[in-house]
Amino acid sequence: MAGQEEERGDAKKKFSIFDLPDVPMGQLPDHLQLHRTRVLCNNDAPIHTESVQYSGAYPTVGVDNSLRFDHFRNNFRVEVVRLTEDDMEFDMVGIDAAIANAFRRILIAELPTMAIEKVLIANNTSVVQDEVLAHRLGLIPIGVDPRHFEYLSENDQPNERNTIVFKLHVSCKRGSPRITVKSDELKWLPNGSELVKESTPSDSASKPETYTSFSCSQETIPEFAKNPIAPKYPDIIIAKLGPGQEIELEAHAVKGKGKTHAKWSPVATAWYRMFPEVVLMEEVEDDLAEELKSKCPVNVFDIEDLGKGKKRATVARPRACTLCRECIRGEGWENRVALRRVKDHFIFTIESTGALPPEVLFTEAVKILENKCEQVITDLS
Repeated sequence: MAGQEEERGDAKKKFSIFDLPDVPMGQLPDHLQLHRTRVLCNNDAPIHTESVQYSGAYPTVGVDNSLRFDHFRNNFRVEVVRLTEDDMEFDMVGIDAAIANAFRRILIAELPTMAIEKVLIANNTSVVQDEVLAHRLGLIPIGVDPRHFEYLSENDQPNERNTIVFKLHVSCKRGSPRITVKSDELKWLPNGSELVKESTPSDSASKPETYTSFSCSQETIPEFAKNPIAPKYPDIIIAKLGPGQEIELEAHAVKGKGKTHAKWSPVATAWYRMFPEVVLMEEVEDDLAEELKSKCPVNVFDIEDLGKGKKRATVARPRACTLCRECIRGEGWENRVALRRVKDHFIFTIESTGALPPEVLFTEAVKILENKCEQVITDLS
């Protein structure tokens, strides 16, 4: 016993903190750098999810962690991965999650579009109630650029610059089969409303008063002369009519924002996720490689032939990782595979409802965020 205590004492004397390797000033140790830039996705829950963006986070190692404009300017980039008529996928690299979320919220709630707000029903004998019919009409995307229109306030009169008028008049004759009323039945009225207000005297010699005050036809406006206004998708079902049933109405569309009602939201969805990083902590070969490949439902891993009957697993498609964690479930797999998320790299997806192309929606969102920043600076100065 005395000999063991003497050996322990010698070990304590031999250890010195000065024997530890020096950490270069101005550079974070590997474990802190991993903590700062990655979210580690363990089998039970992710860790290191917080964002470290304040200047005094690492003063002892001489690292200035403050947000600098020149660093942001040199590192921020946007890379378009996929662009179609209705959706767009791109990478935003070099920003914080708060900025990415600001773009998402602006896209959903603050970009204006045109949507049907007022429905004047002259006749509705279908099984669809008036309120439900008006709600369904409001959710139909209108294929028109909202930047050509003005907002309609409470004190404004509906005119050619703030209102779009559609007419719907469909009937099913008696003895005929049931018919389906679709959005292509909405006919644009470029001269404004055709319904006469009830307050207008029947014997009046003047022009009957309608529900809009158009000074000119919208067809004479250059933006609409060659691009007639219509619903974006012609096959949206509005109602079904049986024999003897009829729908006659006018629908007035105005400019609004998604934060007022979801029908004005220009996107079906706008979402982002952190860029996935899949790392093999050790060589995974032969049978284990085959097992790892079969574990992943989205084919992140592939098999590399090393020759002489040897095989090795490789990470072929890390972008496809959905964080299902199947690859780290099971005994020993969490030590072989590491799942991470890059904190400043976001895969952003925009699905447009059709009013504006997705690339235009993103540029308009950037302008709105810029205006908000300018407003804050003005208020603080």
